[in-house]
Amino acid sequence: MSITKSTFREINESYTIKEAIDEAKRCLNCKNPSCKKGCPIENDIPGFIHQLSMGNMGDAMSIINEKSNLPAICGRVCPHEKQCQGHCVLYAKGKGIQIGKLERFVADFDTDMNLIRERLPQKTRGKVAVIGSGPAGLTVAGDLARQGFNVTIFDSQEEPGGVLTYGIPEYRLPKAVVRKEIKKIEALGVTFILNCVVGKQITVDQMFDMGYDAIFIGTGTSLPKDLNVPGAKLRGVVQSSYLLHMVSIFNQNEINRDNVPLVAGEKVGVIGCGNVAMDAARTAIRMGASSVTVIYHRTEADMPAIQSEYQEAVKEGVKFLWETSTIEFLGNEDGHLVAIRANTPEGEKEIPFDRIYLAIGSRPANRIVSTTTGIDVDDNGYVIVKERPYGMTTRKGVFAGGDVVHHPKTVVLAMKAAKQVAAGIAQYVDAIKLLDI
Repeated sequence: MSITKSTFREINESYTIKEAIDEAKRCLNCKNPSCKKGCPIENDIPGFIHQLSMGNMGDAMSIINEKSNLPAICGRVCPHEKQCQGHCVLYAKGKGIQIGKLERFVADFDTDMNLIRERLPQKTRGKVAVIGSGPAGLTVAGDLARQGFNVTIFDSQEEPGGVLTYGIPEYRLPKAVVRKEIKKIEALGVTFILNCVVGKQITVDQMFDMGYDAIFIGTGTSLPKDLNVPGAKLRGVVQSSYLLHMVSIFNQNEINRDNVPLVAGEKVGVIGCGNVAMDAARTAIRMGASSVTVIYHRTEADMPAIQSEYQEAVKEGVKFLWETSTIEFLGNEDGHLVAIRANTPEGEKEIPFDRIYLAIGSRPANRIVSTTTGIDVDDNGYVIVKERPYGMTTRKGVFAGGDVVHHPKTVVLAMKAAKQVAAGIAQYVDAIKLLDI
């Protein structure tokens, strides 16, 4: 199978200007907007939609910017049916306002037209280091930069974005969109230092020595969980996150097709049923797998993936084995996977597979915590934080937020937590500056 750019072309097309304004006009402008309550970051959804309905693109963007630093991304990957759109009073009738598509339209229009940027204060309020450039790190950086802080983001990868760049497939979130959103964060005055592994090339203590008033850890959950059953080390048992990362850099022409851990024509299984599992399954289809089956130990009603992602996967040919638990990976004499042994509703079975991708969750790495003192974690490695100032760890001046603190969630929930931490950082830095006078 020939893999071309069109293989991973974005699935959901954007609105034209007329389509966007017509959709915006359908909004009832409710007195008590439930859509806003359904948004984790409480975006003023009726406000920006009303401005859009009148063709006021700049005003619509300004309203979105009050709450979100990544609207072109959220407009594409948020689980809208569980959040804003799902709470729209018209949703139950099947006529809910397409809030996500409207948000991404305004954000894309703003970028494409290069509208006038907001006025920014001088960066004199304090100096903050942000570790990690995923959704949480970018949100903290954007919020603080808008409030007059001098912010530097440190990231271990060649390109910023974290999971946005390396974890979400191109067909759901084009990398060009991520790059444009990051350019907007840069335009706020944020500096990026890339290819820098914190805990190896630089430590938290050294950052404080460089004059940073506060440090934010937003490194997410970079270590995928393994399935602890016999045969788990066989060749052909691969982490879904590794597949998604390698396909991402293959699509950027950084590696050859041979480096992607999937041979065209292979019979593929994916263990897990969250959104990462759906991404892996649909990516495997695009990379030429002969068949793809998602294996989940519970029922369809229990799956963590959002319904639209599941339906898209079914439409693309992904099969599903419900109430099926893998108890062993079976290999040949060369040490390569050939099948799984599983408990199914019909009893124990051997099911042939050439490759299995694991999508059963992830946990934080401990590189930063282990190379500094005073940062406590819980039994699972998640960083412990305080309520006052919000998000501060047990080490004074070091804050954390997003998936490194909470169990892995969505992009917008990481942003919600990060916005609260950004407020905590601002309060803390203001206080220490006041005490220094």
